[in-house]
Amino acid sequence: MVEVMIEVEVVYAAVDRQVLLTVAVPAGTTVRAALLRSAVAEEFPELDLASCPVGIFGKVIADPERRPVEVGDRIEIYRPLLADPKEVRRLRAAKAAEAKARSQ
Repeated sequence: MVEVMIEVEVVYAAVDRQVLLTVAVPAGTTVRAALLRSAVAEEFPELDLASCPVGIFGKVIADPERRPVEVGDRIEIYRPLLADPKEVRRLRAAKAAEAKARSQ
C-alpha cells in the first residue's frame, strides 16, 4: 500500500531571522510529529520542539500531540513574550498621565 504524503509549512521567527520550511509528511501525522520531522531544529537548535507552543494559521493548538495536520497547514512556532502586553500598556498610560499632570 502506498503511503499518501501531504505538504505543510513550518514557520518560526527568531528576533534576528525567520524561516519558512515546506515539509512532506504522511497523512495523519500530528502537528508535533511534523515539527520534529522538519529541519527547523537544525536552523534553531535552541528550540525545544517537544514542548514549545504552536499554532496553525494564528490559532493556538491546545494538543499538538493529537491534532493531525491537513494539506496546506502552516504550523507556527511561538516564542515566549518578552514583556506582558497588559503591563506595557499600564506603564505607558501611567507615564502619559504623569506627563499630563506636570504640564498643567
